[in-house]
Amino acid sequence: MLRYWTAGESHGKTLLAVVDGFPAGLELQTAPIDRDLKLRQGGYGRGGRQRIETDRVEILSGIWKDKSLGSPIALQVINRDYKLERLEDLQRPRPGHGDLTGSIKFLGPIRSVLERASARETAVRVAAGSLAKQLLAAFDIQAVGYVIELGGVAIPPVPGTALEHRELRDNSAIYSLDASRDDEIKALIDEVGKEGDTLGGIVEVRVEGLPFGLGTHAQWDRKLDGRLAQAVMAVQAIKGVEIGLGFEAARRRGSQVHDPIQFDEQQADSPNLGYIRPTNNAGGLEAGMTNGQPLVIRAAKKPISTLAKPLESINMETKEPESAEYERSDVCALSAAAIIVENVVAFEVARALVEKFGNDSIEEMKARWELFQKMARKR
Repeated sequence: MLRYWTAGESHGKTLLAVVDGFPAGLELQTAPIDRDLKLRQGGYGRGGRQRIETDRVEILSGIWKDKSLGSPIALQVINRDYKLERLEDLQRPRPGHGDLTGSIKFLGPIRSVLERASARETAVRVAAGSLAKQLLAAFDIQAVGYVIELGGVAIPPVPGTALEHRELRDNSAIYSLDASRDDEIKALIDEVGKEGDTLGGIVEVRVEGLPFGLGTHAQWDRKLDGRLAQAVMAVQAIKGVEIGLGFEAARRRGSQVHDPIQFDEQQADSPNLGYIRPTNNAGGLEAGMTNGQPLVIRAAKKPISTLAKPLESINMETKEPESAEYERSDVCALSAAAIIVENVVAFEVARALVEKFGNDSIEEMKARWELFQKMARKR
């Protein structure tokens, strides 16, 4: 099984991810991971900490001469803003954070919860996902995430390949696929920031080049759609997940939802084996398995909980009403969420890939991939 764990606190010395089950023999590069880490720190509406941190990954184990060994891979992202020991505790919990709930659950200080609950932890989740994308790229599988709605303003995606979408995304200040809307959205972010408020929105991730049969129908906890939903919902501030049409499917008739099946002989050598769909309302998943179409998944991110104009709270010592604490924060981190969700989705897809094709070595995986495609074409 391909899996990972993370460790570290927001203002601690470092953040770590340990990736286990990564196949041997794949040449690994840190530059693509660093690019993703930089993108995670970018996007219009970010706060002051992004000017302090310059995230870089260091691979501490699991490689030899730049190739994976098949043993656990340890990834490190050092916190330049390390000051945990000098920070005082908070007394006024912030609505929307885990401050109150966590301090009561663990019978301890708020800071012992907020430091780990912070979205700073996603830096190493991005690193792990970016590592997984190097495995996916060996099979010509591409994933890209982008913003499709910010602060209630829709910025619909446009047709194109994942590579074309990535280029459009990277040319937008807010990581949408329509840079012509940037000035409008930036003005909205500026206005809300001056009001001491924050904004959320919706991001979409598209994964192309997937074969048939990643995931399974056979058991509830192994269905790929369920696993993807859990991985995405586990990202800080994500409050909803949709695959394909999502909730819109509940509003339509069956004839307007399900994707007709067609066959194109010219695509028989592609991962979809020539089976094509005029629509992709299912988002590339049926019965918990990939169906040869692009995977499309969306995530709804709530506005950041730390407000420059704080909401009502209480002092936990006196139980008297006071405004919530304020710590340095962003106005909008939706652009970062597009990168984070892209990478957690990529890791879950890679996990399903090694379950189907093995994970001892990249050579064996590719041989099993080719054998499966050959056998499936006879189907």
